[in-house]
Amino acid sequence: MKTEYNFDQAKRGAIIPQQGKTRITIYIDDDILSAFREKGDAEGKGYQTLMNQALREYIGSSKPPLDEDTLRRILQEELQAMAVVG
Repeated sequence: MKTEYNFDQAKRGAIIPQQGKTRITIYIDDDILSAFREKGDAEGKGYQTLMNQALREYIGSSKPPLDEDTLRRILQEELQAMAVVG
């Protein structure tokens, strides 16, 4: 071990930068965080990994908004149905 170290060129931050990940600050309800930590411990995974999986599942299952063509088709069908009834 050296008796003295030179930190003139040193940089603050993570030693190994994470590729494809961003560090953020977020507030999570205590009960939610506790549940993810318990589940992570039980499965031998990190709670942040489980949170990422849950968010990916939610994004994958959510329906995209209607596009213009779909909305036009629905309106035309409804107007035609109203014309037949009226």
